[in-house]
Amino acid sequence: MAQVRPRSSSPTVHEAHHKKPKTSHTSDDTDAGSDVVAHFATALFDPSNVERLRTGYADSTPFKHVVVDTLFRDDLLRNVKDECVKHLSFTEKETDIYKVNQTGDLASLSYLSDDQRALFPNLLALRDALYSSRFRAFLQAVTGCGPLSGTTQDMSVNSYTRGCHLLNHDDVIGTRRVSYILYMPLPYDKPWRAEYGGALELYPVREGGDVPEPDIAPVKAIPPSWNQFVFFEVQPGKSFHSVEEVVVDEVGRTRLSISGWFHAAQPGEDGGYVAEETITPQETASSREQLTSSSNASTCAGSFTQYDDTGDDTEPPHPDIPPSPAYTSFLARYINPAYLQLRMMKTVMAKFVNESNLQLQGFLVDELAAALEEGLGEADVADGLDGTSRGGRIPSHGLGVSPSNSASAWTVKGPPHKWRYCTLMQEHASSSSTTARAKAEHILRDLQDTLFPSAAFRAWLTACDQADPAELGTGEAGRAAPGLALTFASGVSKSTYANLRARLTGNLTRSECYDADPRAKIQTELWRFFEKATWLAWQCLRFGNEDSAPHTYINTVVKVDGNLGAVTRERSRFSVVHQGSSLLARLLAVAAAGFFSRPWVFGEWRTVWRWWG
Repeated sequence: MAQVRPRSSSPTVHEAHHKKPKTSHTSDDTDAGSDVVAHFATALFDPSNVERLRTGYADSTPFKHVVVDTLFRDDLLRNVKDECVKHLSFTEKETDIYKVNQTGDLASLSYLSDDQRALFPNLLALRDALYSSRFRAFLQAVTGCGPLSGTTQDMSVNSYTRGCHLLNHDDVIGTRRVSYILYMPLPYDKPWRAEYGGALELYPVREGGDVPEPDIAPVKAIPPSWNQFVFFEVQPGKSFHSVEEVVVDEVGRTRLSISGWFHAAQPGEDGGYVAEETITPQETASSREQLTSSSNASTCAGSFTQYDDTGDDTEPPHPDIPPSPAYTSFLARYINPAYLQLRMMKTVMAKFVNESNLQLQGFLVDELAAALEEGLGEADVADGLDGTSRGGRIPSHGLGVSPSNSASAWTVKGPPHKWRYCTLMQEHASSSSTTARAKAEHILRDLQDTLFPSAAFRAWLTACDQADPAELGTGEAGRAAPGLALTFASGVSKSTYANLRARLTGNLTRSECYDADPRAKIQTELWRFFEKATWLAWQCLRFGNEDSAPHTYINTVVKVDGNLGAVTRERSRFSVVHQGSSLLARLLAVAAAGFFSRPWVFGEWRTVWRWWG
């Protein structure tokens, strides 16, 4: 079985695999002869087969791609599999876009000692055959992608076990031109089944948008198959794809693969660009560029509306003055009475002013919390999202949402290369229903439309903060389905204001952990099944600056430097954080192992600091 090391802040690979620059190895170019051809499946390079693949590539949807059922000789690939499992070490890596067990770059194999290289004769042969001039010419003939580099080798071995995944993106980085994956699912003699997860999902581009974005759901899924080779040309705003979460939990069952990229020919290579030139800029922004843009700072981004403090029935809030009896009476319909006591509000204020973030457990009154739990649990069962109905499998796209379910009050929000979760529609026929589900959905609407925008809640926030939330942003009631919900790290906020962002969550799953690492300025919420050590969901907030990359910090989430404690299951939690004019990265993922969906109500306020006299 492959060795897997725990994740660390600076992932390392096997001692023998010191990573070298990708451009420093050149495949032996005896490759034009029969030695290289002999490694591949019979008739792969026959003109009739190349033409068949080229035609299929041109006609494929949702974007151009090719599936080669058998790429290499079976005995060669079986030996490669054995060498990978026996002699390579895998490092667990996780960012906002993927979780995978991965080796170092296979270009580094060239820098091993003779004795070390002797452990990988078949893996070296496969690597050099892939980047040989003969195979690169084959790729060019099928895709029409232009000259490919033989010196830039960009590949690794990846092991997807339970919980591993790769979220939606288009693969556009640097000089990447062709993306590929070669499957070696384990065990060798037992076919991989679709219900195990791990399929390569291909997304169409949504019609009608100004910026090319993927549609909410994939239209093609390619499950792993032994010796299968899938490749496509990397295209910004077109080649949107993901790898479905692996859900199978069997000893030895692993989605093993070799994946990587062919890069454009480099300076000095045939067809390569000269050093003084730059590659022609793409007209369409890549998924990575869209994620790092300031327009992506919030899933609910919209205009802010100033509260009206001029009316006779309004009272501008003051941090030293608790909410009026009328306000307190209104708030008591929603909020746990303990959080409306003056002493508690003073305690909350001291903590929030000191730490700029706050977690209040058991926030809702028991009646509302119980109704939400019952009604949304009923909805999960009816929609096929509960763990018992699914048996741990990933639910189908569209389960429990409109328009596939006309009775549902929920719709899916995308695009999935930024976020994907359900939002509650404002008006729906179920609003007049008396079922537990309809009652829960009415409560969520009421929290979204009545509590969060109210002047009374503004006064309560002021009493807990010292700053005045003078402008109200867009609120949102949401629901995260297990195995389908996600949000990526958001971009940089250009605002010079300080924003207050709050999230009320409910119906949490079994045990919950909380970790705060003030040195890294990261706030996390982690849900976990301790029995099976399966991550269920996590969120992360990070403050940084405009140069901060949204893909570089998730390793610290699991590296616990402070206190990590378990609390009993709670029905509701209120989370609030101050956002300055710096980057706020916000992430959410709910694993397929989750037994329930996760609802929330989100609100945002623009705060001002006043001279309180």
